[in-house]
Amino acid sequence: MTHRTKLPTYAYLAGTAALALVLHAFPASAKEPQAQAGGAMATLAQLGVEISGMDPNDPIMSKEEFDAGTKIYFERCAGCHGVLRKGATGKALTTDITIGHGFDYLRDFITYGSPAGMPNWGTSGELTEDEIAMMAKYLMIEPPAPPEWGMPEMQASWQVLVKPEDRPKEKMNDIDLDNLMSVTLRDSGQIALIDGGTYDIRAVIDTGYAVHISRISASGRYLFVIGRDGLVNMIDLWMETPANVAQIKIGIEARSVETSKFAGYEDRYAIAGGYWPPQYVIMDGETLEPLKIVSTRGNVYDEQVYHPEPRVASIVSSHNNPEFIVNVKETGKILFVDYTDLKNLKTVEVEAERFLHDGGFDSTKRYFLVAANQRGKIAVVDTKEDKLTALIETGGQIPHPGRGANFTHPVYGPVWATSHLGDETVALVGTDPEGNADHAWKIVDTFPALGGGSLFIKTHPNSKHLYVDATFNPDAEISAAAAVFDIDKMGGNPDEDPEFVTLPIVEWAGITEGQPRVVQPEFNKEGTEVWFSVWNAKDKESAIVVVDDKTLELKKVIKDKGLITPTGKFNVLNTQKDIY
Repeated sequence: MTHRTKLPTYAYLAGTAALALVLHAFPASAKEPQAQAGGAMATLAQLGVEISGMDPNDPIMSKEEFDAGTKIYFERCAGCHGVLRKGATGKALTTDITIGHGFDYLRDFITYGSPAGMPNWGTSGELTEDEIAMMAKYLMIEPPAPPEWGMPEMQASWQVLVKPEDRPKEKMNDIDLDNLMSVTLRDSGQIALIDGGTYDIRAVIDTGYAVHISRISASGRYLFVIGRDGLVNMIDLWMETPANVAQIKIGIEARSVETSKFAGYEDRYAIAGGYWPPQYVIMDGETLEPLKIVSTRGNVYDEQVYHPEPRVASIVSSHNNPEFIVNVKETGKILFVDYTDLKNLKTVEVEAERFLHDGGFDSTKRYFLVAANQRGKIAVVDTKEDKLTALIETGGQIPHPGRGANFTHPVYGPVWATSHLGDETVALVGTDPEGNADHAWKIVDTFPALGGGSLFIKTHPNSKHLYVDATFNPDAEISAAAAVFDIDKMGGNPDEDPEFVTLPIVEWAGITEGQPRVVQPEFNKEGTEVWFSVWNAKDKESAIVVVDDKTLELKKVIKDKGLITPTGKFNVLNTQKDIY
């Protein structure tokens, strides 16, 4: 059965202004703040707003401001701070905290950011002065709770655009799929498929808002992407021009999608995790038909108290068992979900650490390492035996590895690396319990890179370099560059930090307007090139910069009017095979 209903991304915003009846103090504008918390309050009359049935002397934001603030918060803030503003990667923003800080503090913090990972939304030009003033007021009002999203809503949003029997029986294009790049065009709600050999844009495909990741089916045929608005798109790469063949909206907000990879279950299932509602859904791997929804609400592992918003962060597919590995951020639990029998679902629950975010496999693909970022730790689990192997303190603030980086250190042997959102450090974890037992599951080295605000660290088995970005650093010069380390020159002397070369990525791109940020190094299939996104404001020029890995020289700048706010890039082969 084909479903054609498409629900609006922000449908849940309707009527949220009524939730603003929780009244607190805030000034009317950024230029003329009337009070900090506890002082004089802006009223409906002062704002020039009339809302039926309300006293004009009531202190409140206008409906228009509240609706606009809710939309901006969803788009820019909820990922780190949570829909209910209870915090995770970012600090908690509940009203008992924000009111105490007051308007001026909130306005300035939003404007200027911090080297500890808070983006500078004002000085970068992402938000206007008026929008920042509105958001400072918005944060001093209780957050609206979005509606639930269950099977009826999923079924209504589910669309099979091309039935499996009507799809190609063989590849119908000349694209080298192994070297194809899936590039997120964040603010246009699209992805661009770019040929890694010719640098040509082969397709621009409509998707959900701000696609967070791209994942490849075990066969390499289907590309799955998920937007922050919870929309999952399934793209058939065999079509003459790759296009959507199915889609479903699995919730209000989401980040993660993955497919089954274990032998005998290739391409059979897909899974997506929700930020709101906090849940995951297992779907048919050919059609995205929703089959099983599982809530992740429950008690946090350490305090044993109930949490209303335990969001599903990263999901990976085990290579050792027919299982999905589901990381639940707020409760600190890692779930091994056996997909062999959905009717009698078996799940192993591992107590790890809060607040689980992103991570990847070690080079053997037996161990999965995931950042518990606000606790400054890396949790390691054994995917053969489904149990916790280690909890490792990184020594840095807010580890944020992406999928991390695997390489052989000249002294410590096989290691996995993470950078940090909250400071400039890179930390190396030993990952070889058999050949290098003395170094296994320990921080064997830490050293500085460019600065705080790093989102991704990357290398490749064919490369001798380690690349680190600093995307959210408020210093425009730092966020416009990337650091690269020579792995062969990494020594074992703790008193000598390895030196790095700074790549002037934005300068090479030739972009002079705005504050473009460099984000996510990604290798081509051979490991000979590294691609960087130059992420600028939606109304300004962006680019992709390609660097020769051997010479560290500029190789290509890809520009196009359709490259709007490029962020994440995912090479098909590296993503399919978990090569990083």
